[in-house]
Amino acid sequence: MSLFKRLFTLGKAEANAVVDKLEDPIKMTEQGIRDMKKDLEGSLTALAEVKALEIRSRNEISQEREKAVDYEKKAMLLLQKSENGQITADEADRLAGEALNKKAECEANVERTSKDQIQFEGNVKKLEENVKVLRTKISSWDNELKTLKARVKVATATKKLNKQMASIDSTDTISMLERMKDKVQQEEALSEAYGSIANESRSLDDEIDNAIGDSTASQSDSLAALKAKMAANKK
Repeated sequence: MSLFKRLFTLGKAEANAVVDKLEDPIKMTEQGIRDMKKDLEGSLTALAEVKALEIRSRNEISQEREKAVDYEKKAMLLLQKSENGQITADEADRLAGEALNKKAECEANVERTSKDQIQFEGNVKKLEENVKVLRTKISSWDNELKTLKARVKVATATKKLNKQMASIDSTDTISMLERMKDKVQQEEALSEAYGSIANESRSLDDEIDNAIGDSTASQSDSLAALKAKMAANKK
């Protein structure tokens, strides 16, 4: 079927150009499905028209058969009227003959229309099979398209994440971490150094205080000795 050939070869001419562009095959598939749906609409229209012809031919057959039976009854009634003397034999034969001719025409129409009906029934059957196949294919492709779209979303999100991860330079990151470590170590060393200086300052103050304390004591002793000497001289 040309439709399926067209659909199955969809995108071959541009396959190399769109190998890395998932959105292009999706658009092309969507267009292919739209084309299939249009073909389905056309097939449904054709199916309805052929079915209408088949129904019409069936009705015509029924009507022609009823007319044939009716003409035969009329012919018999004319002959009966002739026997009863209601009409002349010649007139009865003439009219009965015309009625039988009409019956023959109806029977011929039944035969011809029956052949048409058989053909219409065959056409309807083929069209119904085509419509069934088209519907199945469209449903299948719709489902596959939905799956493909979902996979594209996942692939796109994954690609974006991987691209972001790939854009992070591990060397620069490690270098940055090393610089941060050096900075932290430097800050820690400075903190320790300032603590040491504070401790040294306190120790130096203690030494000074101790030194000052000893000097005061010495001066007191010297002053006492001087006063004692002066008192001795006065004596």
